Amino acid sequence: MKVAVLDLYEGVPNEGMRCIRELLIDFAEKQQIPLQVNEFEVRQQKQVPDLSYDAYISSGGPGSPVDSAGSEWEKVYFNWLNSVLAWNKVPGNRKKYVFLICHSFQIVCRYFELGQVVRRKSPAFGVFPVHKTAAGQEEPYFSGLNDPFYIVDSRNWQVISPDETKLKAMGATVLAIEKERPHVPLERATMAIRFNEYMTGTQFHPEADAVGMRKYLMSPAKKKRVTEEHGAEKYHNMLELLMEPDKILLTHDTLLPDFLQDALQHLYTKIIS
Repeated sequence: MKVAVLDLYEGVPNEGMRCIRELLIDFAEKQQIPLQVNEFEVRQQKQVPDLSYDAYISSGGPGSPVDSAGSEWEKVYFNWLNSVLAWNKVPGNRKKYVFLICHSFQIVCRYFELGQVVRRKSPAFGVFPVHKTAAGQEEPYFSGLNDPFYIVDSRNWQVISPDETKLKAMGATVLAIEKERPHVPLERATMAIRFNEYMTGTQFHPEADAVGMRKYLMSPAKKKRVTEEHGAEKYHNMLELLMEPDKILLTHDTLLPDFLQDALQHLYTKIIS
């Protein structure tokens, strides 16, 4: 199995790439399969993979998902994405599976005009519940998750006001929405979309590893920053929620592994046939 990881972090130190790498290693070990993984630095080096891969994971990243519209790296990125979409429409082609995380999800929603991409009034950071939609209740990748299920969220921007007409035209469905906050008169963000049979994305970080994230948050520099920006209560609450087995641990062990399993099953089926 061949997996390409598109790195949108622009050289900024992060936990996302570490989590993706470790999740892929764990998946290969559990499935007992040979796995080739290649990484592509999209924003600085304008690298994108070719069409020889079975699955593609496009990462989160820093900065505005709006200001980069029309940039050279986005042109390269969307040329790649459109080539995958075109390939998957050809009958008989072995389908390519795509998963979009956070920043990738946001720029793709903006590109296809599936909703409004706007700055949040305050940054979302922490462990939060998200709710399945009716489509989410039927989503195979969500079948092992509770409703609501818990996610690691870290974003200054959000996708809201999904355009039902454009979603339907694309064959896309909203799978999950932000937790309801009755005391806050703001629209709930769109947290997950199945764009088509082979492409899915989330506005949160399903790759977030609870043990690694907890260790990361407990470093003195990160503890100081989170406490100053979000308060001591939020910091301690996040540490506790990270280690509960039915929350982040479950999401990490379910969502992306189910996506990879789906791609692997398709690969085996095509090889056998």
